[in-house]
Amino acid sequence: MPSKIIDEDVETISKDIGIVAHILSGKTLLITGGAGFLGRYFLATLDYLNKNVLEKPCRIISVDNFITGQKYDLQESPTFQPIHHNLKFPLEIDEDIDFIIHAAGIASPKFYRTYKIETIDVGTLGTKHMLELARYKNVKSMVFFSSSEVYGDPDPSKVPTPETYCGNVDCTGPRANYDESKRIGETFCIAYHEVHGIPVKMIRPFNVYGPGMRKDDMRVVPNFILNVFHGNALPVYGGGQNTRTFCYITDAMTGFFKILLSDFNGESFNVGTDKEEVSVETLAKTVASLFDQPVEIKNTAGINDAYSAIDPKRRCPDITKLSTKLGYTPKIDLRSGVLRFTKWAIEDNWSKVSDVKLKTETPLQENDLNKRQF
Repeated sequence: MPSKIIDEDVETISKDIGIVAHILSGKTLLITGGAGFLGRYFLATLDYLNKNVLEKPCRIISVDNFITGQKYDLQESPTFQPIHHNLKFPLEIDEDIDFIIHAAGIASPKFYRTYKIETIDVGTLGTKHMLELARYKNVKSMVFFSSSEVYGDPDPSKVPTPETYCGNVDCTGPRANYDESKRIGETFCIAYHEVHGIPVKMIRPFNVYGPGMRKDDMRVVPNFILNVFHGNALPVYGGGQNTRTFCYITDAMTGFFKILLSDFNGESFNVGTDKEEVSVETLAKTVASLFDQPVEIKNTAGINDAYSAIDPKRRCPDITKLSTKLGYTPKIDLRSGVLRFTKWAIEDNWSKVSDVKLKTETPLQENDLNKRQF
């Protein structure tokens, strides 16, 4: 459904990308996973750029097989072409392609534990097929969406975690189909860059969240909000002391576009925030503090073995590389971002409890995304 909050987010992203957005003018961009959470933000931002910024609209081709994707908000038009396709098979495109965003993947533990082999397929075969397409089309730039999961459970001395850290991973554990497929995807990218000169960059997102996530996604932010809206306690798996940083979608998308439109080929980049590394228990308390009514927090077992003891104890990115090379600065603090997500979820009719209300003193104002900084 149309969303004023997402519209504001997209306008913010477009402004924060800056003048480099004009590189897309008159070009053709292909995105995989365009019906996913990140993909839909890419499509909305590109549509905004076409209508408000670019001298000549860019053509957008979106590829998705809808295993976990949602329906498009954009209608098919001369500037937007949707293609239903499973990336474990090669993709044939007749026209020229200038940019590729390979964002297809199954990122939620709920879904990558359900679609185990499909998760491996899209990270490995899908990545190879997109690199072959990039080679054939002689693209100007390609980004591959890897994951912070490639680091596994980092040694405490490597938190915040830099791109140079090789990881502490389990190749047969409950997360392995996701983690290892992303790692081999990056290996494919480097091989194609070194052998064929493909201008590819690898993006490692850290806990990106925001409006548009599926309510059944089961990642921690939407899971907490949905439980409040159903009148349930917030489920904190295990002891609740594992820590994360959470990056609001506008900050993350700005970083993604900056990487795509850069010349730093054959390199990996962390994208996230290095501020407010909080425990899951603290996140639950932050969510609970947004509401007028009392919200219970309850420690419980995880929904599947992906939330077991192998769950990384800390996750926080070192974003020095992205900040120094591309001027990336995250702006949205945790409370403001979670509040914004919650307001969108209310707008999207997530609530099943009629008396769920946000505190009236909650400070976030409309259109102030660019004003709130750490």
